[in-house]
Amino acid sequence: MTIPPMKRALATKSHGRLSISTSLKPRELMTDTPRLKGAWTAKIVTLFPEVFPGILGASLTGKALKEGLWALETIDLRSYGDGRHKNVDDTPSGGGAGMVLRADVVGKALEHATHGAPKDRARWPVIYMSPRGKPLTQAMVQKFAQAEGMTILCGRFEGVDERVLEHYEIEEVSLGDFVLTGGEIAAQAMIDATVRLLPDVLGNHVSTEEESFSNGLLEHAQYTRPAIWEGHEIPAVLTSGNHAKVEKWRHEQSEKITRERRPDLWEAYQKRPK
Repeated sequence: MTIPPMKRALATKSHGRLSISTSLKPRELMTDTPRLKGAWTAKIVTLFPEVFPGILGASLTGKALKEGLWALETIDLRSYGDGRHKNVDDTPSGGGAGMVLRADVVGKALEHATHGAPKDRARWPVIYMSPRGKPLTQAMVQKFAQAEGMTILCGRFEGVDERVLEHYEIEEVSLGDFVLTGGEIAAQAMIDATVRLLPDVLGNHVSTEEESFSNGLLEHAQYTRPAIWEGHEIPAVLTSGNHAKVEKWRHEQSEKITRERRPDLWEAYQKRPK
């Protein structure tokens, strides 16, 4: 039976720490995973729901997904398309190349995504992956990780009708100064950066405190066994057993690498209050 788009609200029941939600997907196409009550959730509006979880289903993020530490919901934009052929796009007003995702179609999908999500953007950001957006930073993903979840709109073609972005107060975020064919890869990268900061996902919170950008600097170089490889030795200070000297060396290396590779970060770091 086909369920009309406007009646596709997810019904959620709570069972102790687990939250079980109904889905529009046939049971045989689903991967059954528990969801801890209150787990951080990513809702993805996309024309290609089949590409998720993708890399997010592997390694530590995949393990955390299976354990219900976070949840992933995909919303198929095509199902809200107009007419017999489920059209989702049209030609740009004023002329020009390419096609633009329609406001009415995207709006219906975003309305579906609002079910169960707080309206407060601090508690539940709504993001559009766009090359004209603010560059994604570690500070930004730390903010996302502190929210209850987020909705991500993955664009295609020439982009999305501006009216829907304004109406839903959508924040535009960019991975960098380049253009992809769609927002799905960018969305997975942003989710990965966010999910790894959630409690119990990495298992060692110290590792997130010492990595690049956490203190305004790039991370120092890392070494492991063997002690000598192709004539190259591990710096002696790292095998000295003197933890104070190790920390001092690592900090100096972080400063050196940042100064050489990212003058912009180095300048900002020097301006930070001591």
